[in-house]
Amino acid sequence: MSSRPLEPSPSGEPFAHWTARRCEQVERALEACLPGPATRPERLHEAMRYAALGGGKRVRPLLVYAAGELTGAPQAALDAAACAIECIHAYSLVHDDLPCMDNDVLRRGKPTVHVAYGEATAMLVGDALQALAFESLAGTLALGVAAPAVVAMTLQLARAAGSMGMAGGQAIDLEAVGETLPRQALEDMHRRKTGALLGASVELGAACGQAPDAGQARWLASYAQAIGLAFQVVDDILDVVGDAAALGKTAGKDAEQGKPTYVSVLGLAASRQLADTLLFQARDAVAALGPRARRLGDIAELIVLRQS
Repeated sequence: MSSRPLEPSPSGEPFAHWTARRCEQVERALEACLPGPATRPERLHEAMRYAALGGGKRVRPLLVYAAGELTGAPQAALDAAACAIECIHAYSLVHDDLPCMDNDVLRRGKPTVHVAYGEATAMLVGDALQALAFESLAGTLALGVAAPAVVAMTLQLARAAGSMGMAGGQAIDLEAVGETLPRQALEDMHRRKTGALLGASVELGAACGQAPDAGQARWLASYAQAIGLAFQVVDDILDVVGDAAALGKTAGKDAEQGKPTYVSVLGLAASRQLADTLLFQARDAVAALGPRARRLGDIAELIVLRQS
């Protein structure tokens, strides 16, 4: 992996081409980061690769790379941070799909990990991916990132994944089954469950490069808050209007399980309006950050306008 700064994408490069390049980049980085399938214990490592490779939109790694373009971060450090984020995300999906939680059998168009490998192995896959995430992030110290920044990134990722972030949001989600949450409580749940890790993706990517000034940091935080919530609002909409083939996962599960969602609380039309409002907020932040943040703007559009 190279330690040279990540070059801003060519001004005329279509977003689809940029996305494809970055997705290939993180796939190669994950291939190198994950233990090989022939490494003992083979079944665990095979299942880890099954969970993490070859699927998904890779929105979180894309955010890492886009934020890194803004701050001139070394490419190799961004690869490591992107792997860390994607390992945490993959572990959360493996555990989220378990029978004791959402009991899903389809993820990214293929059987979930517990269906393919059994519940016990799925639990271990999640545990091991979480540990690997922090191992990857610690490796940025040898890739041009200053020690204080590595410590700060480790704290950011731990908080985003822990009881005050993603895991806490999942706990609230499980407790809320069959209940009607007020809008403020619903927003708090989703800012933790979904928004925290998306926000950490932006923070880690930016932190791999030159430290943002106070103004940049405020606009990055505003952007991260907007897209973090928008992602979940759109997910709730797609769970109602999408189909399993397009989504790559079971559609209609939220309503079936009695989970509170933006659609159940606000209605479909108001949820779509909220997603548009959050997109405008993200666009405002990108405009304030300047032309080097243009890919962050593209990703905001991708999040809100996606069909799967």
